[in-house]
Amino acid sequence: MEDLKTVRRFVKAELSGDAGQLDELAEKPSEVYEKFRETGLANWWLPEELGGRGLGLEDGVEIVNEIAYGDAGVAFTLFISVLGTTMVQLYGSDDLKARYLRPMAERGSFCATLGSERTAGSELNKIETVATREGGDLVITGEKFFSTNTDFADFLVVIARAADNPEEYLAVVVPRDTPGVEIVKRWDVIGLRASHTYQVSLDRVRVPAGNQLEGSGLRLLEIGLNASRILIAATALGIARRVRDHCMLYAKAKPFRDGTLLDSPVFAQQLGQMEMQIDVMKSHLLRAARDFDRIMTDPDAAALFARQGTLKSALTAKMFCGQTGWSVASAGSEMFGGLGYTHDLPIGKLLRDIRYVSIVEGGDEVMRELVFGRYVVPVLRRT
Repeated sequence: MEDLKTVRRFVKAELSGDAGQLDELAEKPSEVYEKFRETGLANWWLPEELGGRGLGLEDGVEIVNEIAYGDAGVAFTLFISVLGTTMVQLYGSDDLKARYLRPMAERGSFCATLGSERTAGSELNKIETVATREGGDLVITGEKFFSTNTDFADFLVVIARAADNPEEYLAVVVPRDTPGVEIVKRWDVIGLRASHTYQVSLDRVRVPAGNQLEGSGLRLLEIGLNASRILIAATALGIARRVRDHCMLYAKAKPFRDGTLLDSPVFAQQLGQMEMQIDVMKSHLLRAARDFDRIMTDPDAAALFARQGTLKSALTAKMFCGQTGWSVASAGSEMFGGLGYTHDLPIGKLLRDIRYVSIVEGGDEVMRELVFGRYVVPVLRRT
């Protein structure tokens, strides 16, 4: 498709040079994000009726795969807004969608989702951030631990516990410039260093009660995570492809016996294994994306997702691609010998970048427990 050609041109022009600059933990977002806006593809998933491109998640997998080939941190920054916007698109009022999603489509800007807390990482039912109803407003107070894009986002989607009912959870849209929203720190992450992830304090942040999304905040977060988890898994595909290609380039020049490393049967077996793994990763990602798109395009999508919650294929795609991508990167790093354990070659950065896939938005142990509880224990839902 033409959009994919545009993305590949962007990657070649902006992400194929010195990777060191994107690995420096720059103080402000890289100019590369401004360059991506110029392609007209920023927030490519936002619906056409709100001024977006309306591309499905299947197209998103292809786009993220290509961007992550250049830099996974850039890819993560560019797509992670899908988590919050999906929640607003499905469960926000028409007024909220017009006030927040339409400007995002026009400006190619960002949103952030604030769910995790120090004591509520994978156990989100332990969230301590509280939303208090005061007249026609909601007043939110709490500390959020990990949130990407927060400082330069247009708006935040905050998950909080209702002060008057500890069993009720809300998802609330909060403009970034609302008084009381404070950045505590930016995390010095090991990989994805082109991205910006923050710890955030919310001190009596006041917004209209109409900024609340419809439904349980935890259920809405589950639904939004389907999209972001699939695209996180897609970054593993892009990184794995980059690892494979670096191995090929290195093997062509590396002397080995009477030829080059390319002539080694051991190398051939390793690269054949990588190609198989990459092919299966992509197949499963596209299947998961089609599962998501099938519901998202239904006129009754909000109700269907509310009943379904977490998609099995989203969970397994994230687990499989994280584990398989790590296997590819680990095997690839070994091919470089001692150089694979230095900063002199890109393989070290790729190894650091791919590790995040099995950590963020639910580590593998959390994913396994979800699959077991939702799809193994209920006999009728087993594969």
